[in-house]
Amino acid sequence: MLKGFRDFLLRGNVIDLSVAVVMGAAFGSIVTAFTDRIIKPLLNAVTPPTSPGLGVELVAGKSTTFIDVAALITAALNFIVVAAVVYFAIVMPLRKLQERRRRGEETAPAAPTDVELLTEIRDLLRARTDEAGGNGTPRE
Repeated sequence: MLKGFRDFLLRGNVIDLSVAVVMGAAFGSIVTAFTDRIIKPLLNAVTPPTSPGLGVELVAGKSTTFIDVAALITAALNFIVVAAVVYFAIVMPLRKLQERRRRGEETAPAAPTDVELLTEIRDLLRARTDEAGGNGTPRE
């Protein structure tokens, strides 16, 4: 049971899905909070006290025309931090594992043999025949 679960986890597509989930949900909110609450105020601190922040106000006195450069820098830092953590925590270890498998240091998940596959097909056909009442005709 655990061997099958391990084989499932080590497939490439499961790792790709894991990366997407980590980037999108859990870690993204932590990094966003860090950059919004710490980095952005530090960026805005370099502006004069009368300025709404690091950016440009297109129409003087109209706050809805403010182009917030600090928010853009913060979003870029968000992306870089999340991508770096995912790379170093998930992608790099997975690549090392794949390299070890290629060199033969670690065995890959075993594929079923022809005999195992044929046995499984036979058992499934037998179960279908038994469900049909044992008259030899599989149920559709």
